[in-house]
Amino acid sequence: MQLLKDTILKEGFCLPGNILKVDSFVNHQIDPKLTYAIGHEFAQRFADEKIDKVVTIESSGIAMALPAAHELEVKLVFARKNKSVLMKEEAYTCDVFSFTKKESKQVYILKKFLNKGERVLIIDDFLADGNAALGLIDIVKQAGCEIAGIGIVIEKSFQQGAQKLKDAGYRLESLARIKSLENCNITFMD
Repeated sequence: MQLLKDTILKEGFCLPGNILKVDSFVNHQIDPKLTYAIGHEFAQRFADEKIDKVVTIESSGIAMALPAAHELEVKLVFARKNKSVLMKEEAYTCDVFSFTKKESKQVYILKKFLNKGERVLIIDDFLADGNAALGLIDIVKQAGCEIAGIGIVIEKSFQQGAQKLKDAGYRLESLARIKSLENCNITFMD
């Protein structure tokens, strides 16, 4: 997706440890025009799938997944990272390790929001080692739902996450595939 790649090159930058900082348009400040274009692109790429729900993880995934859910005319469900006092109902849970935060968190989706047999599209902002996507897959499977596909806004292709998902047989659509962040130069896959 050229608009996304152009924005990454214009506003994104590298930090040591293969970190791509995109907080000016994805995960702190959000560019609505770009975000709606991302949602449209995901809806187009998965138009051949019957999607019943879109699932993501808070917080950065929500803004990226909402326009896709809107365009697909389905509900968006997000895994919560913190259990509130209001969450007294049964929930599906799993542990997810964050590449950037270097910590593991238990995430939750209330059982009432995922129904057995639904076809789910997982969308997230980043794919590095694949931990968030694999955690969401685990929750979706606990619910007896089927994975229709996985949409990733920015994939770090030089890390193992994409290969893990492909090896497991999942359809993966990434809008920007980063080949390298070596020497803090952002290069994309062809």
